Amino acid sequence: MLATDIPILLIPLWIVLGLAVLLGILALLGRIQGGRYLKPLFGLMARVPFLKRQMEKASKAAIERTNPELASAMRKLEPHSKQLHDPQQAQKAMSRLTREERAALLEMQEQQGGIEPEAMNRQMRRRLEKQQKRR
Repeated sequence: MLATDIPILLIPLWIVLGLAVLLGILALLGRIQGGRYLKPLFGLMARVPFLKRQMEKASKAAIERTNPELASAMRKLEPHSKQLHDPQQAQKAMSRLTREERAALLEMQEQQGGIEPEAMNRQMRRRLEKQQKRR
């Protein structure tokens, strides 16, 4: 064995060390100010189609573990996502959901800043008010 063969044998070690450093940097960026510096990085990563699919897959899996009703509602609404800007189509899509799924979806929308009032018709607003009163 020659002395020149040693660096070649250490290539896998350098790759593993590089990945460990990259993972450490990502973990550090995630801890600083609640991930403030990590969010733009994920925004850039989302432009790569392969990484975007993987991040969506991981997000769906995390939602299924934490809130199965919300995951079910999102699966049912996914084919209709383009039509949900029309209040009548949104109401039709919401009518396909069970009570638990609807409550989970409305709770998620409320946490993210609420539903836009102009996107709801009177019946949807009344239903939302009733659900909020029940809580």
